[in-house]
Amino acid sequence: MVRSLRYVPFDQLHEHFGVMAEASPEHDVIVMVESQAMLTSANWHSERLYFYRSSARHFAHRLEHKGFRVHFHHATSTVAGLLELKERYPEAQLIATQQTSRAQTERLEAIVDVTVPTDFFLTPRDVFEEWAAQHRSYVMESFYRFQRTRLNVLMDGVDPVGGAWNFDKENRLSPPKNYTWPAPLEHQLDDIDREIAAELGHTPSTAWATTREGALAQLDYFLTQHFATFGPYEDAMVSDSWSLHHSLLSPYLNIGLLHPREVLGAALARVDEGDVPIASAEGFVRQLIGWREYVNAMYWHHDSDYKERNGLEATNEMLPVFDDASATSMNCVSSIVRDIDTRAWVHHIPRLMVLSNLALLTGTNPQAFLAWMRRRFIDAAEWVMVPNVIGMGVHADGGDMMTKPYAAGGAYIARMSTYCAPCPYNPKLRTGETACPFTTLYWDFLDRNEQTFAGNHRMAQQLAGLRRLSDLPEVRDRAAVVLEGLARGTV
Repeated sequence: MVRSLRYVPFDQLHEHFGVMAEASPEHDVIVMVESQAMLTSANWHSERLYFYRSSARHFAHRLEHKGFRVHFHHATSTVAGLLELKERYPEAQLIATQQTSRAQTERLEAIVDVTVPTDFFLTPRDVFEEWAAQHRSYVMESFYRFQRTRLNVLMDGVDPVGGAWNFDKENRLSPPKNYTWPAPLEHQLDDIDREIAAELGHTPSTAWATTREGALAQLDYFLTQHFATFGPYEDAMVSDSWSLHHSLLSPYLNIGLLHPREVLGAALARVDEGDVPIASAEGFVRQLIGWREYVNAMYWHHDSDYKERNGLEATNEMLPVFDDASATSMNCVSSIVRDIDTRAWVHHIPRLMVLSNLALLTGTNPQAFLAWMRRRFIDAAEWVMVPNVIGMGVHADGGDMMTKPYAAGGAYIARMSTYCAPCPYNPKLRTGETACPFTTLYWDFLDRNEQTFAGNHRMAQQLAGLRRLSDLPEVRDRAAVVLEGLARGTV
């Protein structure tokens, strides 16, 4: 007798969490659906499709090896595939863990018999709502301190270890000179990988593992080779390393090959050995139990209309450079787009302070930019990208999530990267043919939105600087030329 059909989507690939937590090889059938709708709903990056498909196929094989009966079903849609299997096993309940997107939640609501609360995060949704009910605004720093206390992470009684809640000053250093970045771990393809790659006509990079073993190897490599030096340069951008000291764990966390509890435990065990500076330990913990949990909670806290917000009324189309690295002479943008082309990933600062900053300053439509981010990044789950783009990247939510926009000129990129030296544009100039487009557009952005930000005390210094500009008419003229050139792919 089959007791249940346990549906495992491609982003819940862990044998000890979700519906697998209480699964039995004797009584339960594991169901996975590779749907055409999922594969063709957007022009997904081939590396992303490869990663999801091969990881899911490996997981199914892993469960079969452990004695589970697994239906890896191909169907026109997830719902169609699950209904077909329900007809095959009419006596069995269909059990699913809470889905990670609103759309998939709505699709499955009518056909799933039992929904298991998600345990793929450290913060249950009701815990966040209880915290949110006690706050007028949902500042991430406040939530992070709540998390540190609630989870008892890097705490000395009621005080933070090291005497401070964050070490941002130590963790925002410019790229070092004459520094050798450790090579990233490479992951070799197996037969399943090669089969999926052949089906897609794609040549995968060696950046990503598609197995539980590979994900654990990546975790160990980070803790051994990078953890101690992660913090100081986590915001740096360099031309000679695509990964720097970043963990590269987000893809595995976001599809379930790693669980945040496992990562946190392994990281804290390494901290206990005493060879990880508190700044690096805190910086990593902030990303794991603070930002990641906060973003997921904010996705579910807001209603479904949140991703349609456009508080700055930005209506411009996507720039050609986002899909063609040769459509600009801006070295930072073209270099980052080439990195995305290669492995569907760059770390958080290129995403925020170059790509999102460019979309913000050029008035790019938030929904168009959100869709692009979803398509192009290997770790771009909807719950990740909606708050990160709408709330943070392009400030489209009117400041509900971030109290000021993350707008910056070329000076920030020059300070935090090695991109500017070979670039034909000068980050110190805001007018003239060699002026950095970021610098020009930064001041033009403030000018265009001066009234919108006039009452924002966190923008007072920037707006005061705008009012002191003696060459604002020339800035406006140069900005018009830059915007037109970017739209044509000639700047």
